Amino acid sequence: MANLGLRERYQRIAPFYDLLDFPFEHGRYRHIRPLLFAGLSGRILDAGVGTGCNIPFYPADACMTGIDLSPAMLARARQRAKAVGRTVDLQLMDVTRLDLPDDMFDAAVASFLFCVLPDESQPDALRELRRVIKPGGTLRLLEYIRPTGALRGFIARLWEPWMAFAYGAGFDRRTQAHLRNLGFEIVESRFVVDDLIQMIEVRID
Repeated sequence: MANLGLRERYQRIAPFYDLLDFPFEHGRYRHIRPLLFAGLSGRILDAGVGTGCNIPFYPADACMTGIDLSPAMLARARQRAKAVGRTVDLQLMDVTRLDLPDDMFDAAVASFLFCVLPDESQPDALRELRRVIKPGGTLRLLEYIRPTGALRGFIARLWEPWMAFAYGAGFDRRTQAHLRNLGFEIVESRFVVDDLIQMIEVRID
């Protein structure tokens, strides 16, 4: 399996991941997660499902599949799905090598996956997501980027070593450049938290 370093990192932090993320989850994430699913229906893939923080916001009538490369994170996602009474097909899988059929999903989402995924792995992940989404379907990403404002930029530089240490994440990923280079149609790219978190929507051709 590719990205073994990430797998090992998330295996280690899974028991206290939700505790680490608690201030961010309750301060900002839970308010923007519903944006990922607005207007989506049918069969949807949650790529990098993690501990399942998106699960409470899944569309009621959607058939959901979640994938993650960490068994420990998936175990916590299963607990969360059970707690909220939601049926989710949770599978151990690397987003760069999806063991899923072509054109399986009407849409896919990923929250804070690509700011963790190394730049060299992103083209493979995006190709795989395009392969499993039906033509005319939607891909939505929630991602951190490096702020342009002086104050937030300074704070981000202070914060980034901790993000890299704890999560393997960074503000410097080139996800939109990879999307353009691969010929994706970017329908919308907008900030949803200050100049720090963007939602990117892509239409699959």
